[in-house]
Amino acid sequence: MARYIEVLVTIPFNEAQQLVIKESVHGMKIKWAAARRVEDIPEDVWTKTEVLYTDRVIPLPEQAPALRWVQFHFAGIDFALKSPLISKPNLQMTNLSGSASSQVAEYIVMALLALGHRLPDLGLAQSTCEWPKDRWERFAPQELRGSTVCLVGYGSIGRQVARLLQPFGVRVMAVKRDAMHPEDTGYTPVGMGDPGGDMFTRLYPVQALRSVLRESDFIVVCVPLTSATQKLIGAEELAACKPGAYLINISRGEIVVESALIQALQEKKLAGAALDVFANEPLAEDNPLWRMQNVIITPHIAGNSRLYNERAAILFAENLKRYVSGQSLLNLVQPETGY
Repeated sequence: MARYIEVLVTIPFNEAQQLVIKESVHGMKIKWAAARRVEDIPEDVWTKTEVLYTDRVIPLPEQAPALRWVQFHFAGIDFALKSPLISKPNLQMTNLSGSASSQVAEYIVMALLALGHRLPDLGLAQSTCEWPKDRWERFAPQELRGSTVCLVGYGSIGRQVARLLQPFGVRVMAVKRDAMHPEDTGYTPVGMGDPGGDMFTRLYPVQALRSVLRESDFIVVCVPLTSATQKLIGAEELAACKPGAYLINISRGEIVVESALIQALQEKKLAGAALDVFANEPLAEDNPLWRMQNVIITPHIAGNSRLYNERAAILFAENLKRYVSGQSLLNLVQPETGY
């Protein structure tokens, strides 16, 4: 008698997205159960589940004895790494890296242009109906062409940013934990990213971060949050930045020391910042970042897309094929590194 793989999906995929998943392989029993808590899933379902697709609904190891693979609905899964389930023997975990890189990379390019072309200051002038007499000096841009952009982290997002920046004539300096291996082994949709590691000007190890910051007009933080990257950019790193540089953070707020960032902005060490993530979210109303004229604040939406679930279903379907055929899964997470 054929063995069926019991799959549990806790994300509310629509019918078309479900069809992409269902048609990927045969021999699966898929339980579609939109859930917010572990308790929303019956115990007998947890007991039989071998493959789990979820966002933050994570069972205890004893609740899911048959579980062998968890596909997360996000690229960053730092929230899950302290779960007891992570220590379950022979458990594979995969993330959504590559599926969400397109919209995040577009957000970053938007922020680069907005900051460089003084959009916050222009918006302030518009709100007060001001036609500044000093507009030529006040709104003189930091053009992308000829500038140096530092990508702190060269995963799927950083690679897509590097691709989008190619026509702008930008000097791309990428910082990567393992600089000896520039190629991308994760999920990369056709025509996106930098699979071969060819689209940067230079690639540096993390140990050279401060040296790269001294040369950079724009700093883009797109590294995952791990024990090694927490507070990666603090007072000393910000002091090393090129005067007048701009910082963009779409990763996690804990990677940049907020108090040091606020001081660097107040003292005009940095010319401005675009921030989508914060150590404490929602950002408190009394946080001085709200009132800084040289700061763009967005509510953790850089990865938002109407196509998010559609792209997620395509990746999950591909990984299901690999799981059934015994191939290595895409975007395997290593607990020791956190991604």
